[in-house]
Amino acid sequence: MGHEFIALLMFSSMMVLLLTGKRVFGAIGFVAVIAALLLWGDGGSEMAFSAAMKLMKWYPLLTLPMFVFMGYMLSESGLAEDLYKMFHVWMGPLHGGLAIGTIGLMVVISAMNGLSVAGMAIGASIALPELLRRGYDKIMVTGVIQAGSSLGILIPPSVVLVLYGMIARQPVGQLWLAGVFPGLMMAGLFVLYIVIRCRLQPSLGPALSEAERQQVSRREKLLLLKAGIAPLFIFFCMTGLFLMGITSLVESSAVGAAAAMFTALVKGRLTRTVMEETLRKTLGITCMFMWIIL
Repeated sequence: MGHEFIALLMFSSMMVLLLTGKRVFGAIGFVAVIAALLLWGDGGSEMAFSAAMKLMKWYPLLTLPMFVFMGYMLSESGLAEDLYKMFHVWMGPLHGGLAIGTIGLMVVISAMNGLSVAGMAIGASIALPELLRRGYDKIMVTGVIQAGSSLGILIPPSVVLVLYGMIARQPVGQLWLAGVFPGLMMAGLFVLYIVIRCRLQPSLGPALSEAERQQVSRREKLLLLKAGIAPLFIFFCMTGLFLMGITSLVESSAVGAAAAMFTALVKGRLTRTVMEETLRKTLGITCMFMWIIL
């Protein structure tokens, strides 16, 4: 039996298990265990133990819970909602402006947590109800949120690139640098599509009415720009210091997590409930990733 056929059989078995509703780590783990026992017999368990111990000794793996924690701290403390309000006010007067603002929100969120699932959750809970309430087309709204959340796998600090670097033994810093331009280019193409589509069909993305624009004064608009200071601060503390060579990859992830906590504390939102929810969700996502890797 050739290696190609074995790989195809394993992949097919995994997809069947996923289609039956099994969790990702359960499907992958079950197929891997059965394949190891059939191919290597008793030696399969020794290989699994050796691979797990080798993985646990890989120092950059510490970045995973840090980045996940940072993303959920951003979400649970309401910092992401402040960002959306800023984009809502400044981009709302344009046709499709709220959709463009949602893409901008996703870019900023991706630059602060590196998780597509976090971007999807934030977009669905914050942007989706507002866009539908404003009369945006449902198909466009769901497409914008799904496309925008996908940027998290490219824009640093991408957790997916960290995992890829760990498995392929490639420098994560270079992978991050390689993902920045494609991620921003994709975001620009998304915005261009929204602009052209809403220019041709204005009903897909209605602009804010004149009455709604007048409800927000110029001073309030300028004050809302302060919401953009927090993500810039977190991004500089994390990615900026790393690219400047001041911190290592693991150190930058810890600095980013601390910066997210500090920002929430300054804004008076670092409550016990926020911390408990952040830690609980971080533990769940981290355990899921660890099972998948193992």
